[in-house]
Amino acid sequence: MFKQFLEAGKIVGTHGVHGELRVNPWCDSAEFLKQFHILYFDDKGDMPIKVISSRTQKKQLFLLLEGIDTVEEADACCGKILYLDRKDAHIPKGRYFIQDLIGLGVYDADTFVYYGTLTDVLRTGANDVYQVTSLDRKNYLVPAIDSIIRTIDLDKGKMLIRPIKGIFDDAD
Repeated sequence: MFKQFLEAGKIVGTHGVHGELRVNPWCDSAEFLKQFHILYFDDKGDMPIKVISSRTQKKQLFLLLEGIDTVEEADACCGKILYLDRKDAHIPKGRYFIQDLIGLGVYDADTFVYYGTLTDVLRTGANDVYQVTSLDRKNYLVPAIDSIIRTIDLDKGKMLIRPIKGIFDDAD
């Protein structure tokens, strides 16, 4: 079951005296997070907050939120997690929320051998790398590239891959 409200980032500080917040985004980029006009202070959608303005600087997002007008009010928000509503997010086909990928069963696309569970997504720059944890708790790193990742089926909770030699065996 998909979560409706997803972790978007963490408020890490303030900027200026008018209540502007510095946010470390937990999504692809600060630019992606700029598209949202409503964010939430909880994962149930009970505490919506309107975004008055947003801007990016390097990898951080700077937000002015409705009702937060002073540096003291902004300071009180430091450390809080911001959430976004999945229905407000526009992501291209073939792209996924990391929170949806974690927990997928990983299988061989040809033999249907079970390799393990996807337990982490590492952001390396060129491409993501999926950490797969086997039943005996060994971790394997799988490059998230089209030639290896064949199918992702979120509804069935499965990922089919064609691993290169050496990922799951002790090949030289």
